[in-house]
Amino acid sequence: MPRSAPRPARVPRPGARPVLAAAAAGALLLGLAACGSDDGPGSAKPAAATAKDTVVVGALSNGAAKETTLKVPEVASIRAELPKAVRDRNQLVVGLGFLPSGSPPIGYVGTDQKTLTGSEPDLGRLVAAVLGLKPVLTNATWDNLFVGIDSGRTDVGFSNITDTEQRKEKYDFACYRKDNLGFLVRKDDPWNFGGDYRNLAGKTVAVGSGTNQEKILLEWQKKLKAEGKKLDVKYYQDNNSVFLALNSHKIDAYFAPNPGVAYHDATTAGTPQATRSAGTYSGAGATLQGLICGTTKKDSGLVKPVADAINHLIDNGQYAKWLAAWNLTDEGLPSSRINPPGLPLGNS
Repeated sequence: MPRSAPRPARVPRPGARPVLAAAAAGALLLGLAACGSDDGPGSAKPAAATAKDTVVVGALSNGAAKETTLKVPEVASIRAELPKAVRDRNQLVVGLGFLPSGSPPIGYVGTDQKTLTGSEPDLGRLVAAVLGLKPVLTNATWDNLFVGIDSGRTDVGFSNITDTEQRKEKYDFACYRKDNLGFLVRKDDPWNFGGDYRNLAGKTVAVGSGTNQEKILLEWQKKLKAEGKKLDVKYYQDNNSVFLALNSHKIDAYFAPNPGVAYHDATTAGTPQATRSAGTYSGAGATLQGLICGTTKKDSGLVKPVADAINHLIDNGQYAKWLAAWNLTDEGLPSSRINPPGLPLGNS
């Protein structure tokens, strides 16, 4: 969702996703913050050297992903679609907005304390491979990510950026993942959301204050109250407090950005604190599926080759393996579309 400042009514809570916010990352997702790159704020170490046409996804993820080696040959016909200046420099500059703290599992510093890992850096490497370009990953704050795109220093942003009609005034979008929220529950809890708010009747659910998911949850609470049913909403100061409350049965579920739910599921698997996803819900609400997109400067000539590269990865199976490696299969799309309907201007 489009990023905006949290409401001042409460201290921001874990999993914060600013109301109608694009969730670039930072404090938006569950999990511990990773260290920043030791190469400075605008750079990141490259991934370990691999054979030509090979991309290793899920590397150095500290248990958040299954390391998977993919063969991704260059596609000359898609490379030919690139602006000549990009072809000539033979690099795809990928913008990431994960400073200062990282956001597992979509973007953070890996276990070697220098290499950027996460679903978004890995997709940037896969797209660059299809285009026959060297991926150059530049990590910045959320705001400076867009400064890089605006200035032309960055070719494409892969940073959990939501498609909105307001952003289309300045940017083109090649979408690659659903923008979903998710319900985190204990592994042994059989409850599932099922896409119907009425299934929350009688439940106690934690949520981050000042977030998009809080806004949605409070709307459901109001509807249930009008139907004579109860939904308790709880707030906690930090992630550890949420997880402790979940494990001790003080809450039934945590409503948070879906990638963070996937991250917690992966890193607690096989432990007494194991969790699972009990269902997802579009971050754009009931009438529109929110979409996460590769973002290029408007009319730069880059959006079509980026979308075509993503569609090539979809058609040839590497896309599904990338999602599976990061436990994000439930956010997969059948194809990458250019500038599909985005969040309306009134919600931006």
